Amino acid sequence: MRLRTLLIWLAVLPTVAMGAQVAVTADRLLTQSEHLRADVADAERIGAPLYTLMVDMQAERTKTAALWAGTAGAEEELRIRREATDAAAAEFRRVPAGTDGSFGEVNRRLDGLAAYRQRADARTGGADGTLTYYNGVIGAVIQAYQTGFSHADDAEIVQASRPVVSMLTATEMLAREDTILSLAGPSRQLNSAGFEQFTSAVGAHRHLYDTWVLPYLPGDDRRFYERIVASSDWQAKVRIENAVISQHTDVESGIKLPAEIGGWRSAYENFSVQMATLNVDRARQVLTRGEDKAAELETEVAWLIGGSGGGLLIVVFVVVFTTRSVLRRLHDLHERTVTVAEETLPDVVARLQRGQSVDVEVLPTVRGDGDEVGRISDAFARAVAVSVDGHRQLADERHGFGLFATGIASRTGNLVSRQLSLTEELQDTFGHDEALLAQLMRADQLTVGMRRQIENLLILAGGEVPDPHTEPMRIADVLREAAAEVEDFRRIERQALDETSVEPRAISQISHLLAELLDNATRFSPPRSKVVIRAELVADGLSVEIEDRGPRVTPERYEEMNGRLHQAPPYSVLAQNAHRLGLFVVGHLADQLRATVTLRRSVYGGTSAVVILPGELLVATVAQAPREAASVPAAEPAPVPAPVPAATPAALEPSAAVPAPRLTEEQVPEERVPEPVLHTAAGLPSRRTKAPVPEVRPAPADAPARPVLPERVPQTHIAEQLRAPRAPETAVRPDTATPEEVADAWADYEHGTQTVEEELRRDQP
Repeated sequence: MRLRTLLIWLAVLPTVAMGAQVAVTADRLLTQSEHLRADVADAERIGAPLYTLMVDMQAERTKTAALWAGTAGAEEELRIRREATDAAAAEFRRVPAGTDGSFGEVNRRLDGLAAYRQRADARTGGADGTLTYYNGVIGAVIQAYQTGFSHADDAEIVQASRPVVSMLTATEMLAREDTILSLAGPSRQLNSAGFEQFTSAVGAHRHLYDTWVLPYLPGDDRRFYERIVASSDWQAKVRIENAVISQHTDVESGIKLPAEIGGWRSAYENFSVQMATLNVDRARQVLTRGEDKAAELETEVAWLIGGSGGGLLIVVFVVVFTTRSVLRRLHDLHERTVTVAEETLPDVVARLQRGQSVDVEVLPTVRGDGDEVGRISDAFARAVAVSVDGHRQLADERHGFGLFATGIASRTGNLVSRQLSLTEELQDTFGHDEALLAQLMRADQLTVGMRRQIENLLILAGGEVPDPHTEPMRIADVLREAAAEVEDFRRIERQALDETSVEPRAISQISHLLAELLDNATRFSPPRSKVVIRAELVADGLSVEIEDRGPRVTPERYEEMNGRLHQAPPYSVLAQNAHRLGLFVVGHLADQLRATVTLRRSVYGGTSAVVILPGELLVATVAQAPREAASVPAAEPAPVPAPVPAATPAALEPSAAVPAPRLTEEQVPEERVPEPVLHTAAGLPSRRTKAPVPEVRPAPADAPARPVLPERVPQTHIAEQLRAPRAPETAVRPDTATPEEVADAWADYEHGTQTVEEELRRDQP
């Protein structure tokens, strides 16, 4: 994505986000305003009919109670109240009910009004049942009023409507007191249920006024309420309530009320009108607050849209101006940078790699400009200078490392060759001592391992392992040669399932690659377990599989190791993994041979290394003439060859399904025919110095057995730098060291060996 596009998006995204936020906010505010106006309209539409119906029902309930108590003139007053209630109910029924269920509840209760009036006129069913019906209708009206205001989206409106509902409930409690006292009639007697209802109504309306009304009233309404409470009528109400509660008398028919209730009617008619005025004013204030809030929201939306539109125009102007200026300056910097990156710097790096000098004038220089673009140009010039210095240093280090590695390998190789020759001489001289012979062979194996590590150094330094072979070698011999390079060679079980040979130019490289894998398999598997190496022809060439019984490795670890094997790593990776160079050596050799090496989990829980050698490295095996027994001195019989370990069922399983062909004597694999061994003058096995000699016939059964020794051709795959003519040895001077000095030297050697072994154990996974 271009920088111009990024800058545009940098402006567009915040602009779009701001516009979307403004649109969402405006829509929300407008929706809230519309809902408020709708709630106010609904409250005005249903509020008056509900309140009128509630007041008329309260008055009819009181007159019904007076009729039931036998109060004089109650019939005419009840008829007038019933007409008013019918008119209010008819008005309420004309209001659309909407989706609110509370309206349906009020209508349902009003349907039974005629029946309860007939009961009151006939004095049937009891006064408590009739009054309970009126209480239910009035309670449903208050619930409908509360539900209508609770749907408002504005929390302030909902909070302001709560005192109104509480005031309506408190007014209903006062009306119930009036109804109960009217039910007492001229006799001033109540039953126990009526008296309990009176005391409950007194406590309820006092609690509502003190807890849910007075704390939420604004200043003007609070002062109006305080005037009502301070009036003589309200004080008379409180005095009568206290007298009824504390001065009543229990009689046989119920409760006898005190004579003070005679002043209740005049006091109630006065303060009830004032309370109704307070209720209506508070309800109107809530509706007015809703209208004002809706208007405020609409004004806020207008300011929001106007301010956001102006801000967006300013942002667009600033972005266009800034983008054009920045892009113009960056275009010039881009042209200069491209020239340096595509032409100047590659030419400089190529000259450094070829060892040529570099002209500093062609490189960008630091100008010291103070602006941002200038600082970027100077930073690029510094980066180019650092890159050129790094390539120069890297080229020098590569050249020096190559010379250093070659020198070290040459010097160390001469010493190793001399030590191998000395070991052979000691074997010839002291071969009659089997214990000493075993130790000499141990030293011989360690020396061979040292030579392999020297060749590893040469391979990692970028060189190749030259191959002195001139004739193809059978794969069975290649496996034997690779196994002989391993210290613990006795644990290796070789299986050449097909008869084929390897090109002479690749014998040493293949042998070295397999030796590294075998050494790794023997070191990371139990000491008494077998390591099986088998070779067979496949569609892509030759498959060599090495299987051990080592510890389990995670799939992630296999993936990491296979990555090292499939691609030769750079020196930076080698430096980070200097303690695990075996895989890197195998990777380099596989890259040179165009082979594929893959590590995976074996069926035995260990690791299986599969090497696929390309078919171009293989040749057909030429049938050899029958071998003849080699001459052996009569003084020492030939050693009995060690028996070849039998292949495990798991190892032979891939070929178990196909019947094995019958082989001629010339085609018998090396594992089944004893390998011909040359002997020294003392009758000991010796390394081969030429091609394999005719095989040696087994010695008589009663001949003494000697330890099985590996067979190796010295300097057959050693690096060319290591095969230089050995310098003549100087005459050995008499050793003048004391026994104490010799003991100290051996102690130092043993301490160093133990230190190296401990480091190797820590490096093992």
